[in-house]
Amino acid sequence: MPTIKVIIPAFNEEKSIAKVIAEIPDFVEEIVVVNNNSTDQTAQVATKAGASVLTEKSKGYGYACLKGIDYLSQKNKKPDILVFLDGDFSDFPQELTKVIQPIIDGRVDFVVGARVKELRASGSLTPQQVFGNWLACFLMKILYQSSFTDLGPFRAIRWEALENIQMSDKTYGWTIEMQLKVLRQKISYQEVPVSYKKRIGVSKVSGTVKGTIFAGVKIIGWIFKHYLSKKY
Repeated sequence: MPTIKVIIPAFNEEKSIAKVIAEIPDFVEEIVVVNNNSTDQTAQVATKAGASVLTEKSKGYGYACLKGIDYLSQKNKKPDILVFLDGDFSDFPQELTKVIQPIIDGRVDFVVGARVKELRASGSLTPQQVFGNWLACFLMKILYQSSFTDLGPFRAIRWEALENIQMSDKTYGWTIEMQLKVLRQKISYQEVPVSYKKRIGVSKVSGTVKGTIFAGVKIIGWIFKHYLSKKY
């Protein structure tokens, strides 16, 4: 069994984070929760649940993910596969097994857990999320001949591939940046259908008008930025 580690960015997820940690399969060697400047008891709850807890004071999904990656990169033994998972309990952590399987089998180096309609609970994605996912994936298909259908945060990547793509986005563009760089570098990838339910608490992105607009602008910006840099 390869070494599997998980990074969970978390901002004010005290009501959900222990549930997420409890349902992650036992074969995962380390669960890293990055407390992203929470004002509640997220860090304490995650520590009690058995996670390694880091603190990232700069607010932003990408900031938190980069903090976790930096922490793991300092270790003598790097993970073979790194999984990213949200802390709001909208994903089904036990499905981690099927998300990593294509990598374990040697078929691909990157897997996105696709929140397909037939496995989504009603209301688990807002209309703006559904439209935003469709638009981003449509543009990737047109510009990059991509087969992605979702920007789902539940994803797994081989450590060497992650090092090669050199992630940099610090906020809303994290997921799209990863997928664009996978496409640009011709890293093998696959989508795996995953279940999805209503999150615990209010989304920091889709739950606000400001967050929705900023995320949309960032995602579309990343797509065209990469396309133009590729072309010219």
